[in-house]
Amino acid sequence: MMRKHLYIYAPLVIVLLLSACSTTGPIVADAAPTSPPTDLTNIPDAVPKIEPKSRGGNPASYQVFGKTYHVKPNSLGFTQRGTASWYGTKFHGRKTSNGETYNMYAMSAAHKTLPIPTYLTVTNLANNKQVVVRVNDRGPFHGNRIIDLSYAAATKLDILGHGTAHVEIRAINPKQPVKTSKTIIPIITENTATAIIHKTTTQEPSNVTKLYLQVGAFSDEKNAEKLKLKLLNNNVLIAKINIQHKVESALYRVHIGPYSSLNQADTMRIKLQQVGISNAHYMQY
Repeated sequence: MMRKHLYIYAPLVIVLLLSACSTTGPIVADAAPTSPPTDLTNIPDAVPKIEPKSRGGNPASYQVFGKTYHVKPNSLGFTQRGTASWYGTKFHGRKTSNGETYNMYAMSAAHKTLPIPTYLTVTNLANNKQVVVRVNDRGPFHGNRIIDLSYAAATKLDILGHGTAHVEIRAINPKQPVKTSKTIIPIITENTATAIIHKTTTQEPSNVTKLYLQVGAFSDEKNAEKLKLKLLNNNVLIAKINIQHKVESALYRVHIGPYSSLNQADTMRIKLQQVGISNAHYMQY
């Protein structure tokens, strides 16, 4: 896996840094840590918040390996599909493009053209697992890869064993959280679901944002219908199953629910695992 970490301020600085990076010290292959934490799946996703653009890492354009990249003025409405890779011990503790220190156990990522920082949802299209990451670095500059994920993010998406994965990335606008008629609920991850469900069920029992389990996401509506039919024909799963599709999304998402508590959703997750569906994850609407 090929990575270049750059302090990006101006084209001249980029050329000098690239030269230094490629000639100083021995070439060390990237790798996973030998003694990682016992359960990286418990690391919380990045929490979207309003931040100014970083002083470093946001030139109008820059060059790497003779190719010019133009940094986008903003990330509003940005979506992209392609190959994701990850980076680990080789860059752990080094500076990212905006001057922060890369931590392979944080939920971060590198992208070639999105402004830094940008918050993204990243969905592994092979298993529908999803995480939220914060872009604070530039790359990857290898092949057709569109994003480099931290070791922790790759672990949560189940990418490590394959090295790469086909993903969809979608920019999050921190200024526009998910809204209901009486409250504002931030973007949901599994790690924040308990607190949010407690808040909505105790304060707004009659009109709340609902919790669902997403069991599949497809670009072809027919495949979503097939999964829905399979679930409906399974006697273990006595629940409301629906297909959600928004104009701005290219995916047809198969949802089970809604549930008014995390405990109810967890019970259904166990039933799903019993019939071989282990990739269900929480969604909030």
